Amino acid sequence: MRGLARAALAAATFAACAPSPTSEPSPRSGADLLVRGGTVYDGSGGKPYAADIAIAGDSIVAVDRGGGTSARDTLDARGLAVAPGFINMLSWGFDELLQDGRGESDLRQGVTLEIFGEGQSPGPVNERVAREMLARGDTAHPWGFGEALDSLVARGVSMNVASFVGATTLRMHEVGTEDRAPTAEELARMESLVRQAMEEGALGVGTSLIYPPASYSTTAELIALAKASAPYGGMYISHMRGEGEHLLEAADELLTISREAGVPAEIYHIKAAGRDNWGKFDALLAKVDSARKAGLRISADMYTYPASSTGLTSRFPTWSESGGFDSLLVRLKDSVTRARVAAESDMREPTGILLVGFRSAGMRPLIGKTLADIATERGVAPEVAAMDLVVEDQSRIGVVFFSMAEENVRKAVRTPWVSFASDGGSFTLADSVPANSTHPRAYGNFARLLGRYVREEKLITLEEAVRRLTALPAANLGLRRRGRLAPGNYADVVVFDPAKVADLATYEQPHRYAAGVRHVVVNGKAALRDGQVTDARPGRVVRGRGWKR
Repeated sequence: MRGLARAALAAATFAACAPSPTSEPSPRSGADLLVRGGTVYDGSGGKPYAADIAIAGDSIVAVDRGGGTSARDTLDARGLAVAPGFINMLSWGFDELLQDGRGESDLRQGVTLEIFGEGQSPGPVNERVAREMLARGDTAHPWGFGEALDSLVARGVSMNVASFVGATTLRMHEVGTEDRAPTAEELARMESLVRQAMEEGALGVGTSLIYPPASYSTTAELIALAKASAPYGGMYISHMRGEGEHLLEAADELLTISREAGVPAEIYHIKAAGRDNWGKFDALLAKVDSARKAGLRISADMYTYPASSTGLTSRFPTWSESGGFDSLLVRLKDSVTRARVAAESDMREPTGILLVGFRSAGMRPLIGKTLADIATERGVAPEVAAMDLVVEDQSRIGVVFFSMAEENVRKAVRTPWVSFASDGGSFTLADSVPANSTHPRAYGNFARLLGRYVREEKLITLEEAVRRLTALPAANLGLRRRGRLAPGNYADVVVFDPAKVADLATYEQPHRYAAGVRHVVVNGKAALRDGQVTDARPGRVVRGRGWKR
């Protein structure tokens, strides 16, 4: 188990999965912890009210409007808002949390549950999956789905963690990275891996269909995988096949998969990318509204910025990565194939492509420049500059794309079936700022909602924002005892100042913690107290409904 004692892992797994204590606090000792004097936004979307939150063990035992509960420990919430812990519907923080379980970039925004699995999931990883992940510059550990999450918790983590099983991971596990359909036998094994992951606690199946090898999947293949999760209460969640020119067709595919597989579905980071496609966003919202009225359980999540972030290679034609990242590098060094890649790449608006991440230290002085800057400096076309950078760095190259309309972001914020996701890492600034840049959403996504769009622009009320950060995603995922401040629920609580909560991260300086969150309680333990991270690492694995103990 890569240095972890199995006894320690077993103990941590039991602690993460065992039923909560149900005993009431004794009248003499009172509760273990009292969040006192705050204004409670309980996750229902209803009007806030003054109350104390009494906690015993890992659970809420009272929401006391009378103020008569005593406790052995108290968190002062006077003048502050008290809400359920926020759910991050898409985190890429698994690797960072393995290194440092504090996850302060999210914890300091009030996040108490990190969810992984956009196409790639922490497991199941075999040698073939590990080889490709390492070639891409990602971290790889050979372990099963449930084993990966258990190992993270065993090392100690501030927030709870959960994951979808990634269809990309499954495809690499059985098919590899070739541009072909799986054989009947391979598909059957992929379906079996879905069922196994669901029994180990997966929330459903996650896809990222603009990236190879996921882009090689057919709709029928995806229906089969989603259908395998259905008996376990799984959800299908997808970075759709198109977010620009083919946005509406991609949405139709998601609706088809939901309908044919008999599962709810969610759109990852809903958007319309590219200026020519901004006008399609209303049609996308209308399409989802129509499907919901027809009885399909469709939802979406978003980040609160008009810029996305991924690898520069996402703008290359998908066939160029058939066979894996190493095969892409070979093609980019062949003059004939290279010319074809350049002709079919989409490097429009290179002034809006900001370089933020390199594998090689020698390339990092380019961070903060745009692709247009590099193309001009080198006297080449943007497509050529992009290919050269990938070859030189031997990586996908982390970039930020300024491709979305701010007005569409506001429309998504106002949409009642949209929850929130950072689509970023979970960083802790321990000794120094990371060498690579990142998208500011990793540090500011949730604070930006509460500060800019609720307090300043008043697009939605604070109680509605809290509902969509908590109860809405918990209900969509079928999570038990989370997402609401109510007796019997797990004590995941955030205390923040509505007048001061704000994102401080920028595109120029993204590694800056948000402001305004005072306390964060996870499973009854204070992980953030008076704005300071504690020694507690109370995070657990949160498992889906198909989990077999």
